[in-house]
Amino acid sequence: MKKLRTLMAVSLAVVSTSVAAQTLDELAAMVERAASSEGKINAEREAEFLAARDRQRELLAQARRELQEEERRSDRLKEEYDRNERELAELETVLQERMGNLGELFGIVRQASGDIQAALDDSMVSAQFPGRGDFLSELAQRKELPTVPELQQIWTRMVTEIAQSGKVVRFTAPVERSNGEKQDLEVVRVGVFNAISTGNFLDWDTSKSRENLIELARQPAARFSGMARDLQDSSAGEIVDMPVDFSRGQILRAVVQTKSPIERVREDGGIVGYVIIGVGLLGLLLCLWKAFVLFTTGSKITKQLKSEAPNKANPLGRVMSIYDDNPTSDIETLELKLDEAILRETAPLETGLSFIKVLYVVAPLLGLLGTVVGMIATFQMITLFGTGDPRMMAGGISTALVTTVLGLCVAIPLTLLHSFLQGKSKALIQVLEEQAAGIIARLAERKV
Repeated sequence: MKKLRTLMAVSLAVVSTSVAAQTLDELAAMVERAASSEGKINAEREAEFLAARDRQRELLAQARRELQEEERRSDRLKEEYDRNERELAELETVLQERMGNLGELFGIVRQASGDIQAALDDSMVSAQFPGRGDFLSELAQRKELPTVPELQQIWTRMVTEIAQSGKVVRFTAPVERSNGEKQDLEVVRVGVFNAISTGNFLDWDTSKSRENLIELARQPAARFSGMARDLQDSSAGEIVDMPVDFSRGQILRAVVQTKSPIERVREDGGIVGYVIIGVGLLGLLLCLWKAFVLFTTGSKITKQLKSEAPNKANPLGRVMSIYDDNPTSDIETLELKLDEAILRETAPLETGLSFIKVLYVVAPLLGLLGTVVGMIATFQMITLFGTGDPRMMAGGISTALVTTVLGLCVAIPLTLLHSFLQGKSKALIQVLEEQAAGIIARLAERKV
């Protein structure tokens, strides 16, 4: 393209020269000048071409040198790659061997982390140090091998739990009261076994994804609650008695669900239970009334024994007055009159004892009736729901047992009281008979 442009320029120059020349000499001179100019242009173009050719050769030589260098570098990299592949294979073999040795350790760490987390969550120490099991929960679900500091942290958690199990400490924590209100209260923790606040026993509740101390709706016996108050009011270093629930709250939870005797009678005894209790109360009142009558009468008879003048305000005085009222009667007549007086006094002394006997015989029979009623209810439940759930049968069995216990609890005391009152009555009647026999004996001595 450049050559074409040059030729066109020369042709134009010749044409313009021919146009401007007037003579042949002028034309020849002008052609020579144009040829000389074209020669210079061709020389320049040739020089440029040669220079460009030399540069291309240099670039080609440089490219060949770079190619050779890159080929040598490629060979080195290939050798290094092959060497690294062999080393990597060897390292993978070593890793697999070591992973085989650490695999068992990894499984043990995950299992131990889960077990320790469950133990820590169920421990009352977590009320003082909340959130201490989160790390173990994350470690139990991790898929990578634990580090040495993490293994040391597991050991630290275990040692801390062991150390806290032997301490009695005070701290402030949220406590859910029995009325449902939540308050920040001072808590006294006895190892991992018990916790108390405001003199009441607490339970560590981890159900429903919550972890908090709750006040038991029903507290243990008064003497245990008193010990809890003494412990909370004690000062540092003071030694006080305190009950310990070695089951870590299971016994206290059972206390909440255990029915009191009154609740058992009200819920399980039923109508038969109330009837037995009514029989027991009636028998007890009758026994008290009879005991009052007998002891009052006995005191009057004892007072009469110390006096020779008969007093008709007591049975012995009325018996003794028979002799004074019949001084001229013979022995046979007087003996008959004394027997009649003793019989007359015997009836009031024995009144009510037979009815008490009926009551202590009826009470166990009523208990047996309650047993039969409870068993009927149990068999009805079995008929309706089968034997798959024992709790469905618990109501009837509880009714049977409670009524049986109530019947025995009424019958045994009434039997003992009846025996005692009957013995007291017979003792008083024996005193009357002895005194009547003494009167007959004295009269017989006088007749002789």
